[in-house]
Amino acid sequence: MSKVAVEKDVEIDSQAKNGLLGDVKGYARKIYLAGLGAYAKAGAEGLEYFRELVKTGEQVEGKGRKRVDEQVEAANSRIELVKNNVTELKGKVDVQLERIERAFDTRVAAGLSRLGIPSRQDVEMLSAKLDELSALLEHVARTK
Repeated sequence: MSKVAVEKDVEIDSQAKNGLLGDVKGYARKIYLAGLGAYAKAGAEGLEYFRELVKTGEQVEGKGRKRVDEQVEAANSRIELVKNNVTELKGKVDVQLERIERAFDTRVAAGLSRLGIPSRQDVEMLSAKLDELSALLEHVARTK
């Protein structure tokens, strides 16, 4: 290859490189300018956009708070209803337990009576009679 041909190839390659490098520099500058424009626009419109976001947030918060309050109130009323039902059932259970206890006491007393074992009332009556007899014996013993 001749020296002239080599110089032409080198010249063509450098022109291609300069053209490509120029394109890259152009795109980089455009990207930089777009970013700078976005920054300026955001600065100008950013405050108003921020205010809109705050306003929307306050509205959503109010709706959410109202909904939570409604759900809490509904839950509290359900709890109160269940509490009243439990109290009512407790009263009914107490009445039934008293009936069962009385029936049990009656049956046990009847069974003990059939076996000839005295009841508490029988023992108390005998004890009272013994106290009377003891008092009479003491009185008789003093008078002699």
